[in-house]
Amino acid sequence: MKMPKNNVYTVSRLNGEVRQLLEGELGKVWLEAEISNFSAPSSGHWYLTLKDNYAQIRAAMFKGRNRAVTFRPANGQQVLVKGAISVYEPRGDYQLIIESMLPAGDGLLAQQYEALKMKLAAEGLFAADTKRPLPENIQRIGVITSATGAAIRDVLHVLQRRDPSIEVIIYPSQVQGEHADKSLIHAIMQANDRMEVDVLLLTRGGGSLEDLWCFNSEALAHTIYNSALPVVSAVGHEVDTTISDFVADLRAPTPSAAAELLSQDALSKADKLKMAMTRLKQGWQHYGLKQAQRFSQLHHRLERQDPKRRLEQYEQRFDELQLRLNAALTAKLHKLERHQQSLHARLNQVSPSHQLALASSRLSHQSQRLHGAMQAKLKTAEKSLQYAAHQLETVSPLATLSRGYSITLDAQGKVLHSTQDVSTGDRLTTKLVDGEVQSTVVLPQLRII
Repeated sequence: MKMPKNNVYTVSRLNGEVRQLLEGELGKVWLEAEISNFSAPSSGHWYLTLKDNYAQIRAAMFKGRNRAVTFRPANGQQVLVKGAISVYEPRGDYQLIIESMLPAGDGLLAQQYEALKMKLAAEGLFAADTKRPLPENIQRIGVITSATGAAIRDVLHVLQRRDPSIEVIIYPSQVQGEHADKSLIHAIMQANDRMEVDVLLLTRGGGSLEDLWCFNSEALAHTIYNSALPVVSAVGHEVDTTISDFVADLRAPTPSAAAELLSQDALSKADKLKMAMTRLKQGWQHYGLKQAQRFSQLHHRLERQDPKRRLEQYEQRFDELQLRLNAALTAKLHKLERHQQSLHARLNQVSPSHQLALASSRLSHQSQRLHGAMQAKLKTAEKSLQYAAHQLETVSPLATLSRGYSITLDAQGKVLHSTQDVSTGDRLTTKLVDGEVQSTVVLPQLRII
């Protein structure tokens, strides 16, 4: 049989389509696992295996991504990674392309961070149309940070160099620890009550995710969102991103960068605006591309869940079940017919008419046998009778009587053998060959001589 050429896959084509299916269907996944077989060749890429007690998967993290990792991975280390499933086509191996990696201890915080980020985004706290523009002529800046930290020194140094005329009011606050978020909220509310500055700068130096966790407070996010004063967020290093950065009206990568941004002259502001527009355009394009990809994924999923397609599947399933039902009913009907035939045959065997015919046949047979037996018996009896008659004739008294002899019986029917058996007056019966003679005994008188 000749197969159409376009239905014959090459290995490369098959692996390519499998890769597209995996990348398109699963999207991004979070994975907590143990590192093994870690290698970091001179290319700068990382290659490793992620495993648990029962399974493992190959993984790769390219240098453009692993530069943001704040620790050096090691075999046996538990990590939380985020990535996309893909296929390494030359070998046909499916693998995880890692985009971010955290120690497992920071994994729960990262998940909480992502969950809160999605929640606040859905509530509109990150919406671009709610962002307030910074004042054009900033004369007084309120800085919310630790009064003794490195961040305030960096900010003051840059402002002194860029524009010494700008006045700085510090609202001291905790920037790390269990109650730091409440301290930050209090400082923002205090600045809003006084209304003595043009803009607020919420800042601190770099640190771990746990160190910066107070800036991921939901209550702090709402406080920043509801602030009457514009808020600039500059928390940590450039690679650090907090919830405060997303809610604030403007985010600066570092405290020094924030101070430079707030102290720029008109030309610098125009350049910054142009740069911001470029970044916004790029961001919008990136967002549009991401949304288009998301739309494509959803459209593909929708096609798979299309009611018409599902209805066709249900119809096919119905036809299949109907065929099975018809086959089952036919088989059941044939079985019942065979059973009915068996019962009919058994009924015929025990039917009165059948039994009557059988009994009649047996009766006829028995009658014939009885008739034959009777005939045989009758012939045997006749022969026996003839023989008995012959024997009887041989000893019959009639024959004796026919020769002139007679038999005399007394009144009781006993045969008389001697004259001593009778008395005078006894009535006797004498049987002759042709009849009987009744007589009375008269004995002669004896003479004694």
